Amino acid sequence: MARAGLKRLLRREEGQALAEFALILPILLILLFGVVEFGKLFNYWLDEAHLANTGARYAVVDSLPGGANLQQYIRGQADTAELRSGAHVCISFPSGTSNIGDPVKVEVTYTTGAPIVGGLINTFFGGSIPGSIKVSGSSTMRLEAPPSHYAAGNGGTGAC
Repeated sequence: MARAGLKRLLRREEGQALAEFALILPILLILLFGVVEFGKLFNYWLDEAHLANTGARYAVVDSLPGGANLQQYIRGQADTAELRSGAHVCISFPSGTSNIGDPVKVEVTYTTGAPIVGGLINTFFGGSIPGSIKVSGSSTMRLEAPPSHYAAGNGGTGAC
């Protein structure tokens, strides 16, 4: 009689779903946070490309829509607070001169990390996800007017 009760007890499957969920949870979390972080990085990239295009257009027509310098204005137009405070805007003249018809290049870069996914992968799987990821957008256009409202460089927004 005790043997029959022990067999019945061992055949029960009441905790099986919880054990299976505990095994799959880390993988689901990595996928979830990976999608969220990838979306965030993709949004930064799109915003930086838009900012670079807008900045290049203002640079080629030598227009400053308000503010102390063009680089600060471009950074101030970012969609997110992270980009407004941490993006680096660099204006350069690839040909070395700033005459009408010469190219002007505007680069917007932001360095961010993937702390959640990187930490989970490095912890559980022994990976080596980099601590920071550089996202950038750039645009090059030809000058229509010589620059008088801005100068090449970073305009105080960080290293070029």
